[in-house]
Order: sequence, then C-alpha cells, then structure tokens
Amino acid sequence: MFRAPPARFVVNGAEFDYAGDPRRTLLDFLRYDLALCGTKKGCDHGQCGACTVIVDGKRVNSCLTLAVMQDGCEITTIEGIGTPHHLSALQRAFIKHDGFQCGYCTPGQICSATALLQELRNGWPSIGEPDDDLRERMSGNLCRCGAYSNIIMAIREVIEEPAA
Repeated sequence: MFRAPPARFVVNGAEFDYAGDPRRTLLDFLRYDLALCGTKKGCDHGQCGACTVIVDGKRVNSCLTLAVMQDGCEITTIEGIGTPHHLSALQRAFIKHDGFQCGYCTPGQICSATALLQELRNGWPSIGEPDDDLRERMSGNLCRCGAYSNIIMAIREVIEEPAA
C-alpha cells in the first residue's frame, strides 16, 4: 500500500505524525488512530456538521478533508475544549440551557460555536439581528432533535457574560 510522506500536526496540544494511507480522512484518523471518539461521523458528506473540528482557528468538516492535508496545522477536537472536571464556558452553557437532547451532534456544535466565538472576537461582519446572525453562523451544524433555540441561548449567554 502507498504511504504518504509524513505529516506532522498538533491535536489538542500534542504533536502527532501521520504517514499512513493518504486517502484517510481527518475524521477517521482522529477516531481510529488517536481514539478521539468525541468527533462523530454523521452523514460522511459534509452536510450535518457532526464531525466539525477546529483547524488553525477555522471550522472544518473533518469528514471532507484528508489527514495528510493538515501538515503543520493545529487541530482542536471536543476533547481539547474542556474536560469533565473543567468544562469550558460554552459547555457549561449548553448544559444549563439544554442545548442537546440525544447529544450526537453536540461535539460538532460546540466546536463550531467555539470557533464562532473567536470569529466574533476577531470582528467578522454580522448579518444583522444577533440571533439571526448566530443561526446563520451555526447553519452548518444540524440537530435532528431540534435543540436549536437552546443552542442559540447557550451561545448568547457566553457572548454576553463578562470576560473572566
């Protein structure tokens, strides 16, 4: 089997090398090689957002990109955002506002919302009304249970809370 030239990247603060099958998606690398199973395989077509991770500060559907393409990149998965004993503000807000039901989409929702918060801090333009803007920015992440209003409430709470 053909092996790709080694790729080196940082995942949740730790360095990793990858020299495996060049056709392996980032999603499969994270789940099967690194055992980071928080990132979910939903549609495997980039339509649902369950596989969203953060690559160099930007939201990426990990099912649509290859692991070897991340050479030199910094990748953050849900496991890198908080821990069960030290949740991020966004994770706490999701719990407080019931921003999930079955929870399958939640890792992708939280990764996407984490990047969204950084986009807002960086001054990315808004489309108008705050909640409409948040809904538009989160439109790449689907929730089959329909927890959208609670997800928006959770994100809004983190936006509105004073900096610690």
